[in-house]
Order: sequence, then C-alpha cells, then structure tokens
Amino acid sequence: MSGQPKSWSEAPIRALMKSLPDGKLVHQGWSPQCESGPARTASDWGALKTTAIQDGEYLPEHNKRLPDSLEAKERLEVQPGDLLMTCAGPRVRCGVACLVRETPARRFISGKMYRFRANEAFIEPRLLEAFLRTPETKAQIDAMKTGISESGMNITHERFSQLIVPVAPRPEQRRIADKLDSVLTRVEAVNSRLARVATILKRFRQSVLAAATSGRLTEDWRSQQGVQSDWPFTDVQSVAQVGTGSTPLRSNPAFFSPTGIPWITSAATGQDRVTAAVEYVTQAAITTHRLRVYPIGTLLVAMYGEGKTRGQVTELGICATVNQACAAVVVDETKMLRSFVKLALQATYLEMRVLAEGGNQPNLNLAKVKGFPLPRPSKAEQAEIVRRVETLFAFANRLEARLLAAQAATERMTPALLAKAFRGELVPQDPNDEPATELLRRLKADRPESKSTQGRRAAA
Repeated sequence: MSGQPKSWSEAPIRALMKSLPDGKLVHQGWSPQCESGPARTASDWGALKTTAIQDGEYLPEHNKRLPDSLEAKERLEVQPGDLLMTCAGPRVRCGVACLVRETPARRFISGKMYRFRANEAFIEPRLLEAFLRTPETKAQIDAMKTGISESGMNITHERFSQLIVPVAPRPEQRRIADKLDSVLTRVEAVNSRLARVATILKRFRQSVLAAATSGRLTEDWRSQQGVQSDWPFTDVQSVAQVGTGSTPLRSNPAFFSPTGIPWITSAATGQDRVTAAVEYVTQAAITTHRLRVYPIGTLLVAMYGEGKTRGQVTELGICATVNQACAAVVVDETKMLRSFVKLALQATYLEMRVLAEGGNQPNLNLAKVKGFPLPRPSKAEQAEIVRRVETLFAFANRLEARLLAAQAATERMTPALLAKAFRGELVPQDPNDEPATELLRRLKADRPESKSTQGRRAAA
C-alpha cells in the first residue's frame, strides 16, 4: 500500500504464515456427505458452510452435521487463532476472510475454504485479518479469481500466497489492532442500534395500518362527529372490478418490444407506486392474448411469487397490462375510496398470505382476492383515515431517510478506518520501535526449513 511510514516494510503473505501441525502452511478442507440439518450439540461435528465465514466474523452455527463414523476430522478442525477464507463460490463470496477468536463448537473446514495461521512472532493475527478486509486488498484478491461465470469463481493457494502484506513494527501492529478492536466495536454497536430503529419503523407502520383498519385510529373523530362506532363489512368484488393478465408467448418476437405498452409482473408490487415498466408488449400481444390495459390508480395484488412477494400491494402510476401473477383491482370510487382500499389491503398482507394454497409455493387466486373482506366506514371517515395514515407515514419516511443516511455513513466508516490503519495513520509511530525491516530479517533467518525440508513437507 502507498503512503506507508518509513519504519514499515512488506512481505508476501506466505512468509507470514505459521506451519500447521502437519508442516503445511495452508489447509483446504473437503466436503464429505453430511447429514441433514446442522450439528445438534456442541460435541457434534459440523462441516462449515461458506456462509460461516463473513467479513471479519466467524459464524460456527452455519454448518451441516458430519456423520459420527467419519474419520480424520481432527486434522481439519477449526481452532482459535485460525484464519479462514472462502476460496470458491460466487464472486462476492469468494475471498471473504475472518479470524477465529473462539470455538464454541467442533467444526470442520469444508472444501470451499482455506485455513491458515499467522506467525505471531512477526505478524499480529488481528491485523492480518484487518488487512484482508480492506477495500484495496479485496480488489487485489478479486483480480486473482478465476472462473467462467460470476457464480463459479475460485482462488488458488498459489495465487493467494503471493499477496503482499504491509508489515509495521511488531509493537505498532499490536497498537493498531487494539485501536481497531476498540473503534470497530463501537461502529458495530452503532450499526446494531440503527438496525433496531429500522425494525421499530417497520412495526410502527404495521401498527398504524392495524389501527387504521380496526377503527382505533379515528375513535376521537367518530366521537366528535357523533357517528356510529361499528363499521359494516364488504368484500373486494363488491366495490371493485377484479381481473388479471397473462404472459405473451416469448418465442414470438412480435409480442415484446423495447417500447410499447407497459407489462407489469408481481415483482413490481414491492414498490408503493409503479411509474415505469421493465418490459413492454405490442398491440399484437394485447390482441392475441386478450390482455386488458388497466388505468392509472389500479391496485395490483401479487397472487404468487418468491419470498415476501405474495400478498404485496401496489398502485399503477401508469396505464399498463399485467401478467397472471397479479390481481388487478379497479376500485369504484363511488362506493369506496381507492386510497382506503389500498391501505386496507396492505394492512391484511399476512392474512392474504395465509389464504394462499399450494405446495412448495402457495398461491392466491382471483376468487380469494375477490372475496377478501374489507371494513367499510363512511366515505368521510375513510378520507380522515387516509389523511392520518399519510401524515404518520410521512413522519416515518422522514425518520427512515435520516436512518438510511446514518447507515450509509457508518457503512463507510469500517473501510475508511481499515485504510487509515494501513497508511500508518490510526496510531502514532514510536521511534523506539524496531523497524519492520529488522523484523523481516529475523523472520527470514528464523525459518528453520531448508528448501528440501519444505519440499518434503509440502509433499506430505
């Protein structure tokens, strides 16, 4: 790295590794046939998944249970002081590293990861982990990866062993590592608090919707207006036209085009309002598949989709047609306010998901959407409910904007601190520290193996 203090030096990472008990510098695990589910007790053996290695964090609970009959577990058992790095997988996950500080359970490194150790007489393990986390180092590791696709990358030990590591005087290394431990712990504490705020905001919005559709939000309004407290109920089909769409035959080039009539899928229901399309269909597709072009203001309910998609509600901000995964709800505003129907459907997201039927991917259908019950307060109360919800949501949105800004700032802090550490700017230099060049001279002299001994060990 550029801009380092004069007392620093550098060395390839292989020179800073300590020999493992079998004489090798690096172990790569293997992936035996595992039992279903993770290890059940601390005494059970578990083969680590690659997700157990996060950026600077070891998660031993991410594992698959090893059969009791499997031999040679101990040689690849994770121990405190091990540095682990993923060496295969998707580009974003290949090359992630962490230091194992404690081992609460018996874990075994699997085939997509390396295990090595820092030679503590010459390099602080915590600092080596920090170096592997810096943006500059990650870019260098990224350049070492090979593979034919983004989802199937790998790093050979030969390439990784050539990575050049900046080496500070040994006492300074400890001071830097101690300082990083202190400041990064505070950064993580801030991140945890911010994550809790995000959860609170989500619960706040859910509580507002629940209060809005149960009548609690406007109890005082009804009292002032002298209107009845009990609301009648209706269903979606009584206040709206409900339809759906389809997917034109993709093998027909006449049906899709770069421009044309917007065609919306259930993926768009994660937005509050749809104002642009990802795909467009032609008039030929509309005619052949009898697709209806729905007007602005149509509510879309996702009838099926992966993860949290099913049951989500959005509103069209453009005229568009839809695929078969969306129920299109065109509200008759002479009967109910569209804005109230929208928040009522949003409030019952979980209830809609319970209505879904099917096996691995449960689905809603048009009949269930049409028959979904809706509270029906007076139009005046509907308008008051919508006004109050919008006011409260605007407040939540302002808080969320500030939260996102704070999270973005804290996300920048860790890489900035790591970069500062390896420029020698995190702690002051001590002129009494032995220069790193002397440290590395001793390291070279201290290595007991001759080339022939190293060769015999590597072949073992």
